Amino acid sequence: MARYFFDVHDGGLHQFDEQGSEFATLDEVRQQAMRLLPDVARDHAKPEGERLAFTVVVSDEDHRPVYSATLSLVGVWLIR
Repeated sequence: MARYFFDVHDGGLHQFDEQGSEFATLDEVRQQAMRLLPDVARDHAKPEGERLAFTVVVSDEDHRPVYSATLSLVGVWLIR
């Protein structure tokens, strides 16, 4: 198993994964990155924000980026 690090960014938020997690396959790494983003958005979404984007960058044991995923949230008023 290899260790991967999941760093999260949103323009202001920077959470660096110092510990990392072990995964057997790259597909498991991708799945974890995709599961992580909704939790981060739920915990860190600003009530006044209408446009938010959360990005996770996954790095391997040698700190080389191997995967990136972004979750965008956009709110638009439909009334005047």
